[in-house]
Amino acid sequence: MRAWQVVRHGEPADALQRREVPVPVPGAGQVLVQVSACALNFPDALLARGQYQVRPPLPFTPGIELCGTVVAVGEGVPEARLGERVLGMPALPDGALADYAIASAATVFAAPASLDDATASALYVGYQTGWFGLHRRAALQSGETVLVHAAAGGVGSAAVQLAKAAGARVVAVVGGAEKATVAAALGADVVVDRLAHDGVSGLVEVLKAACGPGGADVVYDPVGGDAFTASTKVIAFEGRIVVVGFTSGTVPQAATNHLLVKNYGVLGLHWGRYQDVAPELVRHAQDEITALVASGHVQPLVSRRVGGADVPQAIAELAAGRTTGRVVVVGD
Repeated sequence: MRAWQVVRHGEPADALQRREVPVPVPGAGQVLVQVSACALNFPDALLARGQYQVRPPLPFTPGIELCGTVVAVGEGVPEARLGERVLGMPALPDGALADYAIASAATVFAAPASLDDATASALYVGYQTGWFGLHRRAALQSGETVLVHAAAGGVGSAAVQLAKAAGARVVAVVGGAEKATVAAALGADVVVDRLAHDGVSGLVEVLKAACGPGGADVVYDPVGGDAFTASTKVIAFEGRIVVVGFTSGTVPQAATNHLLVKNYGVLGLHWGRYQDVAPELVRHAQDEITALVASGHVQPLVSRRVGGADVPQAIAELAAGRTTGRVVVVGD
């Protein structure tokens, strides 16, 4: 089979090679999935660079989110799953940027029939992260104000939809006019283009006006750096800042004296841990997300569909923040 493999750590163009490799064999509790679509994620760039929290031995196949068909099952997996159309997360080192991928049977779920393969492939990581961040960690309540950074990106766009579905008022922060249009179309109540304002201080003043006198009850931050700094200036009394990631490349340091004075919390979210520690919560969340698809509240934003040959360039553009929504690999 064909697979993109990280053969050395570095930028995607240097690290990735397309190779012919054997079809992997599912072990106990695993399934073999024939991949129809692979949604790209920022961790794919981190995996190529060797900067992700998981570092598989070289060479390995990245790609952490897929839609496809179960074509073989390992010991302990019911044969009834053969032929099932699924979405979810493969198991590295046999990731989804290949013709076939290995996944734990517990981390693939029935794909909604209403979504095509490309759209279904983008219904797992971003929405699971958003659901856990907003509901499990921040305990979001209807009527609260949610500030979402990088709101036109893959993770942010899911958070906007989930927050709106929960009855929140959403203030979306984006970088550029095109992304502002995207965030508005997603349903954000107020959209702030951070590039139109002068530094952190300028952004803070605009966010204060956008969030209102009470401030932001919940901040969803996959960016870090200046985004986190600005968030601490507009967070509400007893507000919650959910730290999802650091796409800015800067890991901020929380000033605990400031937390004390303003009575707000900073909550970390490593969603992947739930798959190991509390898989029943992951399944519950996916049921909730699937129900939101059925009700029309959730629809993954797939902005680009690319062929297999375009994978390194597509990952590089995603990592540089030049994409909106989700970029999905759908074959040659």
